[in-house]
Amino acid sequence: MAKKTAAYDNQSITALKGPDRVRKRPAVIFGSDGLEGCEHSVFEILSNSVDEARQGYGDTIEIRVFADHSIEITDWGRGVPLGWNEKEGRYNWELIYCELYAGGKYNNNAEGASYEFSLGLNGLGACATQYSSEYFEVTSFDGEYKYEVSFRKGRPIGTDGKPVVLEANPPREVLDRILRVSPLTKGERRTGTIQRWKPDIEVFTAIDIPLDYYLELLKKQAVVNAGLTFRLFWQSEPGSDKFEEYTFLYKNGIVDYVAELAGEDALTEPVFWKTETVGRDRPDKEDYKLKVECAFCCSNTVNVIEYYHNSSFLEHGGSPDRAVRSAFVAEIDRWLKANGKYNKNESKITFADVQDCLVLVTNSHSTQTSYANQTKKAITNKFIAEAMTSFLRQNLEVYFAENPEAAEKFCTQALINKRSRERAESARIDLKKKLSGSMDIANRVERFVGCRSKDPEKREIYIVEGNSALTSVKLARDAEYQAIIPVRGKTLNCLKASYDKIFKNDVIVDLLKVIGCGVELKGKVKGDFVEFDPKNLRWSKIIICTDADKDGYQIRTLLLTMFYRLLPSLIKMGKVFIAETPLYEITCRGKTYFAYTDEEKQKIIESFGKGAKYTVQRSKGLGENEPEMMRLTAMDPATRRLIAVKPADERETFEVFDTMLGDNLEARKKYIAEHGREYLSDIDIDEG
Repeated sequence: MAKKTAAYDNQSITALKGPDRVRKRPAVIFGSDGLEGCEHSVFEILSNSVDEARQGYGDTIEIRVFADHSIEITDWGRGVPLGWNEKEGRYNWELIYCELYAGGKYNNNAEGASYEFSLGLNGLGACATQYSSEYFEVTSFDGEYKYEVSFRKGRPIGTDGKPVVLEANPPREVLDRILRVSPLTKGERRTGTIQRWKPDIEVFTAIDIPLDYYLELLKKQAVVNAGLTFRLFWQSEPGSDKFEEYTFLYKNGIVDYVAELAGEDALTEPVFWKTETVGRDRPDKEDYKLKVECAFCCSNTVNVIEYYHNSSFLEHGGSPDRAVRSAFVAEIDRWLKANGKYNKNESKITFADVQDCLVLVTNSHSTQTSYANQTKKAITNKFIAEAMTSFLRQNLEVYFAENPEAAEKFCTQALINKRSRERAESARIDLKKKLSGSMDIANRVERFVGCRSKDPEKREIYIVEGNSALTSVKLARDAEYQAIIPVRGKTLNCLKASYDKIFKNDVIVDLLKVIGCGVELKGKVKGDFVEFDPKNLRWSKIIICTDADKDGYQIRTLLLTMFYRLLPSLIKMGKVFIAETPLYEITCRGKTYFAYTDEEKQKIIESFGKGAKYTVQRSKGLGENEPEMMRLTAMDPATRRLIAVKPADERETFEVFDTMLGDNLEARKKYIAEHGREYLSDIDIDEG
């Protein structure tokens, strides 16, 4: 029986007050008390600036991220109103930054509302972010005056620099000492808001938001806010006056983005549709407005589907996802039936078959939105799902009728995908058939990009990390002799997995198909598969090319483990290489240098001489690199760095994996006992 606790009676109930409403339970607001929650707090402040721009106030938003993890967001909107609110009998700075569920967006469905289609609806974000910050400073401009208010640990700071504890209904004279107001000179006149804050490590378990988060966030916001410019300034070294600068702007919004994603090899041209409508989720609810944009094309090399609502990226989709699935499957199935493309008694396509050849982005806005939670990663509106389904079906029907060539390519590709999937599923148990035969590799392996040369002594195969890297490497390669195959996500750990599991893994099987020389297996299973034959090897070099980050290193190690388990002779033959990718891109006097280590970076900088002006930029992932940079650093034999994988490397890989992920439990216990303390700072412990 459990041990009895202290008394639970009428005096046991307490109510959190002031900043404690967020600081003690941040996950309730932000979805997490870890790094993800901290990241979402940034989005809450940014979203308010985006809402202003969407109303036509300002066309640029700037974000500065400092090395101490503080953030500053500047916009040129109307300025956050911080002054006295006669209706509420309180200062607006208190309502916005110290009161949950207070804001100016609750009546957005009414005619003439200040905000119609907005990201923020609940009146939580600004207050919650302020409460969860070590400090939070606001400067607002209305064209005539500058208004300033500061907070520390969720408490307002008076003009004397001391924190003010706000009791219930504080007197006006107390509040008057918090807001600082000063007139703007003629040369200072502007509108907008500057908000600077530092997430509190006492609230979040981690506040070191990586550069990649900001790059992804601002790019997505630029995609769905056509014509709005986002500028990011990233300070990598404390005290430095140098910032890495990034700019994001999509003049035509999602249609430009779809064209960018699909590249030049798309099977159809990007299509753009938009509509506006009005409806309700239930008969007893009031009508609300809905705006929908959709852009898509068909591709047999790229597949990306992204949903946005009120400028929020819907990671989990919800209503738009249901609409896209229903509409595209129904209309493509209808076209295939009408044109006699199905075989007798053949099953209909599924969305998986459509998704494999679809590049699509939807961008919707509504004056009323039901989010799955405060993090805004899915919406649940019934009317939005129904309206988008009807809109997409009608437009697809017309599009297929008016564009017969595009319809043929799109629908036929979906049918090819279906039949390929069914064949793969039925043949999965027969690995020999999968790995042998004289079929063209390009027809058997999804997203494989071949080369023109037929000489295995000249050809090289690049194994790259994901579909985004595929595009960059494809543009940088020499198509005469360099081929590419992307791996999707983390590769299976072949060390511990059974052969049955290994050969049910599509990524592993596709790699073996492309390599072409069979597999080296031990034990009774050997006779069931294509035995290793070096004469059938299709490549002079097999090159692993991943991002220079921990995820990239993990994928690299998992691939090396696959070669160790299934194709160890290729390592002994010197056929396996690693393409070393740079950590830094350094620009000085119009010339660009690449550094692969911190030591190299320092040497390059020192070579410029004292007083030389230069910029250092952390290298992006492969998918973000310019083709010329990829060619110079990873593809061109004259300038690239390749590391030959030797048998010693292979043995070390085995030892590490056997300890960390294999069946060697004793070795793992010993390692944790000896080295576990080194990783204590990385442990995410829930103390609630």
